[in-house]
Parts: sequence; structure tokens; C-alpha cells
Amino acid sequence: MTKDTRQGDAPAHARSSWWGRLKQGLSRSSTGLSSGITDLFTKRRLDAATLEDFEDLLLRSDLGVDTATRITRAVASGRYGRDLDPDAVKGILVDEIEALLAPVAHPLIVEPERKPFVVLMVGVNGSGKTTTIGKLGAKFKAQGRNVMLAAGDTFRAAAIEQLKLWGERIGAPVIARQQGADAAGLAFEALSSARAEGADVLLIDTAGRLQNRAELMGELEKILRSIKKIDAAAPHAVLLVLDATVGQNALSQVEIFAKTAGVTGLVMTKLDGTARGGILVALAGRFALPIHLVGVGEGVDDLEPFSARDFAKALVGVE
Repeated sequence: MTKDTRQGDAPAHARSSWWGRLKQGLSRSSTGLSSGITDLFTKRRLDAATLEDFEDLLLRSDLGVDTATRITRAVASGRYGRDLDPDAVKGILVDEIEALLAPVAHPLIVEPERKPFVVLMVGVNGSGKTTTIGKLGAKFKAQGRNVMLAAGDTFRAAAIEQLKLWGERIGAPVIARQQGADAAGLAFEALSSARAEGADVLLIDTAGRLQNRAELMGELEKILRSIKKIDAAAPHAVLLVLDATVGQNALSQVEIFAKTAGVTGLVMTKLDGTARGGILVALAGRFALPIHLVGVGEGVDDLEPFSARDFAKALVGVE
């Protein structure tokens, strides 16, 4: 791809490229919703049976009971007994989903007065925490910030090496120990080093842990206590990384991690075509936690700020 340096062209191209990847990432969800709406509302009047089938479609799309009920009522309002065009229903669905998501669509803000700004990444095994740290670190570096990484997933040698590679790739120092080292001690060392070296942002990886393993969640609490020994206000952001393919299981992940780690925001990864993207709408309705970022792949540019409108349109499959 040739590099065009004319102002305005590159951002437009990047925007188009991101939109295409987001649509592809949500294709599993959008195909089911779009075809289901077309089947339901083509040459069929809006009656009780149609509304029940429509609500079932929303539930199968992981939107959650409360959300499905709200949207079904919105579609029914003033339209009962009338023929409805499928495109009109899709438009209502996009608007309703956007209305639910807009209040939680917040960029991740680094507060300059908190230096270093400490971001703790948590989540279950395989959710994409380490990769997300690398991509987030690259974004901060591109903004001119001094970034440090901490390889707090001391259970997996592969995670330590992966974060070291990201550090080399983006030009950020990595605090790491050998596999099996105490993660809380590493977090303490990393924050001490970040302060001494004047880092703007410290991104701390943690081991993946199942939300139903009490002893592992206890270790996470120990990490938090060790960080607070240096800075009582830290971590300044606790980001729960969620795998978009897990569907309803994400609800219990958010509930437990929020109680244990004080989650301040969500990152949704692996919107790669197999994703069950409707779950993000259910999460917004139930927990109202900020959704900061969504990821569509493994590349450094595959993580972007969450946009309620873009996500709603891609989820329903409309341009």
C-alpha cells in the first residue's frame, strides 16, 4: 500500500479500513440478525406472534432479556397491525442499540497528573490481554507518551516472552521476571521503576484466571494491594479484556472481576467473524461500565476506540 501524505486522505482511508474490519468481525451476528429480520417482516403484519418471534431472534443474538424486551416494545410502538419493511425494522434496531451503547462509549483517558498512569489488565485465559497491552502501548507511544510494560502473567513463559517482543516492537521497556515469580512483587517492582524513570503510563499484564477460581482471584487482590503500597490511588484504570466469542459467559466474568478487581472499563477483543457481538449490548444494559476499545485482529492497528453508532450499524448489518 502506498503512503499518501496529503492531509485528510489518510484518516479517511484508515476510517474506511476500520469500518470494513469491524463489519467483517461482526458478520456472524449481523448475518443472523439481518436475515432473521428479513424473514420475519417480509409480507407479514406486526402482530403478537411476529413480536414474539422478533424477541426470540434478539435473545438468540445475545442481546439479553431486558434489551430484547425494550427493543421489541420500541418496534411495536404505534405500528401494531401494520406491515413493516425489514429495512425500517433494522433502522429502529440500530437506533435502539446505539441509544443503549452511547452512554458507555468512553475513550480511555490518561490523566497527566497521575504519573505514571497505571493500567491493570485482567481477564480469563485466552481473552487477549497480552496482545491488547502491546497494541494499547503502541497507541500511547504514538501519542508521544513514555510507556513501560510489566509482564505480570508469571504463570506462562510464553506470555512473558510475548510481552518482551511487544516491548521491542514498540520501543518500551519491559519489567519481567522468570516464570513462576511472585506477580504481586513484580507489580510492586514495575511501579517503583516506572516512577523512578518518569514513565507516563505503566501497563501491567496479569495471568488469565477463571472467574470461579477463588484462589486465583485472591492473588489478583494481592497484586492490587502491592500497587497501592506505592500509590494509594493506583491502579488508575482496571480494564477487563473480554473475548467476543464467549457470548453469555461474559456476564459472569464482568460480575466477578468487577467485585474482585474494581473493573473500571471493558475491552472487547476477537471480533473476527466468529464473534457473538450482541453480548456487548447486554453488558452495557446490565453493568453500565465504560466500553473503551474493541479489537478485530492481531495487528497493531486492530484496536480502536469504541463507537456506539458504528458498532450498532455493524451488528445489525446496515451501511
